[in-house]
Amino acid sequence: MTAPATTDSEHDEAPVAPDRGDRPATRRYGVLALAAMLVVGLLLGYAGGLLTPGLTRPGDTSVEAGFARDMTTHHAQAVEMSLTAYRSATLPGVRQMAVDIATGQQGEIGAMQTWLREWELSPTGSQPPMSWMSDGATVKNGLMPGMATPQEMAALRDAQGVEVDRQFLTLMINHHLGGIHMIDAVLGETDNAEVLRVARTMKATQQNELNNLRQLQAQAKG
Repeated sequence: MTAPATTDSEHDEAPVAPDRGDRPATRRYGVLALAAMLVVGLLLGYAGGLLTPGLTRPGDTSVEAGFARDMTTHHAQAVEMSLTAYRSATLPGVRQMAVDIATGQQGEIGAMQTWLREWELSPTGSQPPMSWMSDGATVKNGLMPGMATPQEMAALRDAQGVEVDRQFLTLMINHHLGGIHMIDAVLGETDNAEVLRVARTMKATQQNELNNLRQLQAQAKG
């Protein structure tokens, strides 16, 4: 989106210097701050996961274990995409959305990994990805629903200017749609109270984020 023309005085008053040479230091500081937030989110997720009741523990091939493992992988890519957008996107709303998604999903990763430890299960299971879903969902080229391909991830990292915003928004919308499909599956198949609680929160969050992502997509097209 092309910014409106400004006068010299308006440039003098602008809070952000236009010199691109200053941006790496500013963004580097911002990335370090975001990294600290991700660590805090992960620790909070672990703490939340410790509240999981231990009376009944899902088995290695259970729906709950499969969901925790696969959604961890799914979330990890969303965090990676969000970090790229945070560093390089041009729209403030996109960068804020990237922060929200990265910190939120990192916390959920912490919770799901804590479940696996509490259930005395390994982070990786003996079953193929997505085998816990009864609707026959398949992994295509090693990717779960909504996940970006390696080529799409490389293109996002290499993009410049508003193209970063556009690619991130397109990829994250697809990513959330795939994630909600997986969440709906576990909601229909588990009776674990903690998994149900977290999955419902995940779905509500991602649905809300989808609305915001689509609004930002309309801005980026301008």
